[in-house]
Amino acid sequence: MTAPGGTLGTGADRLAWALGAIREASARFSGVVEQWGADGLDARVPSTPDWTLRDLAHHVGEVQRFWGENVHTGDPGAPWGGEVTMPADEVLVGWLGEGTGALCDALASAGPAAPCWTWWGEPATAGAVARHQVQEIAVHSWDAAAVLESPGALREDVADDGVAEFIEIVLGSSADALPGVVTLRATDTGGSWRVAGGGPGRRHAEVSGTASDLVLMLYRRLPVSDCIVEGDPLLVASFLSLADTS
Repeated sequence: MTAPGGTLGTGADRLAWALGAIREASARFSGVVEQWGADGLDARVPSTPDWTLRDLAHHVGEVQRFWGENVHTGDPGAPWGGEVTMPADEVLVGWLGEGTGALCDALASAGPAAPCWTWWGEPATAGAVARHQVQEIAVHSWDAAAVLESPGALREDVADDGVAEFIEIVLGSSADALPGVVTLRATDTGGSWRVAGGGPGRRHAEVSGTASDLVLMLYRRLPVSDCIVEGDPLLVASFLSLADTS
């Protein structure tokens, strides 16, 4: 769901949007796993070649369970310290669905302002976790689809928020080290984001593409060459090197 004018709402509206996006992308991810079946889980994921589809599925299920428990615990001072047991291949699809349900139930019960631990610091709220989990599963759903075929684009509203979320959360204060200014422009949604380093550098670059291509570039799923770069290409490389997307 989106708020009037194409912008995401705040508070409860934004959380409702995030929960819908998480459920949708998670169902798409599980659908790929189900299509391959237990005998196909050794297939390599082209966008993360060190991982098989099984590895990717285990990662998604573990991440969703961790954040569900973390939000449920509600301790901003420390992360949830439990362990997640990986399932047998034959029950992997059901296990994934249970993890998605646990995450969404925890987020809905807590509400967007509830405190919890986050690796990025502030905002340390369930709403911020929900926002990041939208991007987590959107990108990994794209990864899974790439095992079968051309994965297509991320949903426009998800991708548009994904660029902003990447800059605010994943990049964060690391942007201070950027030796210049990089502007990202989404050719489909009209979104524009300016990232300026903390120094006096006068180097400039602009990267244009669909919101989906920008997000996938930021997460190293697509090469920079899939977008249009104007200005200093080395500055763009510096910009991308500042964020840890491992």
